[in-house]
Amino acid sequence: MAVSQGANYVEKAIGHTGDAITEQNMTNPARDRQKYGDPSGETMLALAWMGKNDVKVIECPKPKILEPRDVILEVTGSTICGSDLHLLHGAVIELQKGDILGHEFCGRVHETGSEVTKFQKGQRVVASFQIACGSCMYCKQKLSSQCEKTNDNKIENAMYGGRTAGMFGYSHFTGGFAGGQAEYVRVPFGDVNLLPLPDDVPDEKGLYLSDVICTSWNCVVDTGVKEGDVVAIWGAGPIGQMCAEMSFTNGAKRVILIDGGAGSWRLDFVKSKLPKVETLNYTDLPKGESVTSQLKKMEHGGPDVALECVAGEYAKGWAHYFELLLGAETDSSEILNEMITSVKNYGRCGVTGVYVGYTNHFNIGSIMERGIRFIGNGQAPVHLYWEKLLKMIQEGKTDPYAMLTHRVLMEEMDLVYDVFNKRADGMQKVFVQTKFSSPAAPGTPAVTSYRK
Repeated sequence: MAVSQGANYVEKAIGHTGDAITEQNMTNPARDRQKYGDPSGETMLALAWMGKNDVKVIECPKPKILEPRDVILEVTGSTICGSDLHLLHGAVIELQKGDILGHEFCGRVHETGSEVTKFQKGQRVVASFQIACGSCMYCKQKLSSQCEKTNDNKIENAMYGGRTAGMFGYSHFTGGFAGGQAEYVRVPFGDVNLLPLPDDVPDEKGLYLSDVICTSWNCVVDTGVKEGDVVAIWGAGPIGQMCAEMSFTNGAKRVILIDGGAGSWRLDFVKSKLPKVETLNYTDLPKGESVTSQLKKMEHGGPDVALECVAGEYAKGWAHYFELLLGAETDSSEILNEMITSVKNYGRCGVTGVYVGYTNHFNIGSIMERGIRFIGNGQAPVHLYWEKLLKMIQEGKTDPYAMLTHRVLMEEMDLVYDVFNKRADGMQKVFVQTKFSSPAAPGTPAVTSYRK
């Protein structure tokens, strides 16, 4: 938490690079009601970060059009992503009290800026979690997550040697944009960052093109899963689940899913949806055995491919626990090292779980000596994939319903965060209903209320 606040002070002191061509650091219209709030005075509900392990449903001004390519959406569905938990825990720097969270959402067009001509009021759309300008070097290649013009944060540039695109609801480190866990949201460059949803794709499916479906596909194809591969996946949450399905889609011979602790139940959940998957519970290992030794027994030489779908903030051993606690590192290398030592020589390791900064005890020697291909999958370039994946949903080649376990209320999102964080109540992926949502689509969960 101290690191995050320190980063805020540093950013204020050193300023921004000035590359962005859209408004920065507008994470809540209440920060300047006259500048950012709708002149009607209408308010909305939104989920805001209030401090480490503290989120709250607040009432704040509805956003207004700021720029000619803006679109204001009525949010008809949002969700909680595993990476939102890194914000909850304060693991991502440059969060400020009152920041509105949420980077996965869909909705109906409420209002458009003067230069937006491709969308009509009332049209159903899904937003990409990243904000792209549509015209820079990366956007021209549809590598939308690396847009050069929507995030001018100096700290990210200094840490990484470059910046990602701006992102909804993901701290001032990624531009400072208000997120979609709200009843309304402003979408900059709406003509680029929204995809129309056809009538045969309900919100309960289309919503997940915003992130999880595209991120899973990117993890699998960017790491090069191919015909006949044996794939091991760390993490049985929604991303791990969809990566398992998509690995089979891309020809994998075997998929081994790894999880444990409070998330152990997810192994059985995924297997119930995808019977071909094999599972490995790291909390049930025989004495003297490790994840690596078990994988070597399950497959001669180990898997061909390892996919990281967890994140770097979760320490398994005491050394990394204390190093994280003391700020000696921002991310644990334990899962990365398990992946490296588990795969075959010249195997491939893809990293999709969020890693923020620096890690200790990283097994660079194994990568060099054994020829391991270590691949940072990056923030998934949603625009590169979402049209193809929409068609796959329409054709039944991928089914977001397989991970959807709960429909919850916007008004109770603070309580839902707590359940999701604890991996409780069999909660795999949620659909957050707002006052603008349509009735639940057939075959989807009814509303679960957590208000006592």
